[in-house]
Amino acid sequence: MTDVHPNVTRVVEAARARGLDIVPRNFGNAKTAIDAANVIGVEVGQIVKSLIFGVDGEVVLAYVSGANQLDEKKLAAAAGGTKCARVDADVVRETTGFPIGGVPPFGHKTHLRIFIDPDLLQYDEVWAAAGTWHDVFGIEPHKLVEASEGLVVELKRC
Repeated sequence: MTDVHPNVTRVVEAARARGLDIVPRNFGNAKTAIDAANVIGVEVGQIVKSLIFGVDGEVVLAYVSGANQLDEKKLAAAAGGTKCARVDADVVRETTGFPIGGVPPFGHKTHLRIFIDPDLLQYDEVWAAAGTWHDVFGIEPHKLVEASEGLVVELKRC
């Protein structure tokens, strides 16, 4: 039996506090959405990319379908700002408590506004990080929106 990473335990507990019963699965180190989709056996669009950005000084989180690229101008507008830029790994860990590549939809150290790509809603199930680069869990998209308290808004780069 393998040990469960403390980050994964934190995500499971955060899900439970939101009335969800998630089952994280370890699929090894999948560096890209395509890698993750191939290992899990789903479409790349079902992979939830957790992208952390600064919008006019506020750190925000965007959940984007693995099939899409984020349009930073759309994210800035959705957040009511004008300038949008990626933040570094230290800021990600400081604000969420998780590493880049392992940021889950809930269980963050600080409250962040969350914006969600509507393309994720076309699936019966999507797969999100469970606190590490190796662990993910499946969730119904509407439950992802509800549990993360995210705002569904167009984010896709055309």
